Amino acid sequence: MRLNEVRVVADDEAAIIAALNALRAAYTYVFTTGGIGPTHDDITAECIAKAFGVNLILDERAVDRLARQMDRVNLNEARLRMAHIPEGGELIDNPISQAPGFRIGNVYVMAGIPRIMQAMFDGVRHSLKGGKKMLSQGIDLYTGEGNIAAGLTEIQNARLDVEIGSYPFSRKGTFGTVIVARGTDAARVTDAIDAVRALAQAQGARYEESGEGPK
Repeated sequence: MRLNEVRVVADDEAAIIAALNALRAAYTYVFTTGGIGPTHDDITAECIAKAFGVNLILDERAVDRLARQMDRVNLNEARLRMAHIPEGGELIDNPISQAPGFRIGNVYVMAGIPRIMQAMFDGVRHSLKGGKKMLSQGIDLYTGEGNIAAGLTEIQNARLDVEIGSYPFSRKGTFGTVIVARGTDAARVTDAIDAVRALAQAQGARYEESGEGPK
């Protein structure tokens, strides 16, 4: 599975709905983090319900999970906000603090606290269908991007099944460019880096390998 896009969206209903509808139409899976707590600015669940055109309901399954963490008498109105789930949503377990996330359609809604989000993701990852593993290999060239731009374009155009990225750097007063090739075919990734190495050699530019073989 490959990450295609990351967005940071404000706690604004229209912005959340617009981003969600655009992303869920464009990608196989959408993962959201944050905005499902007990305070007034936790509006993610409500916005997702509106985006899908369904009601936001008090889900008794979610209430039961919250009750594992605290006595039901302490489940006040604010805490019960965390048990409101878009109608038709499937709960995502939260083994740390019990307040669940949920999935609706291809959208997975999880907590914003990193370790809780990770625990939630670990619980659903088995159900996700991934594609071929994306491999990458890099090489450090001690020359400016402008010196290799034309040659790099030729290398890329001859290998459209491989993505080649160029990232300039400055290290202890020395500048250069990291070239990274990415693809699903190890041989093709290596071939692209071999071509970049040959380009550096032809220009007399110093280079260093950034590890051996695609990873």
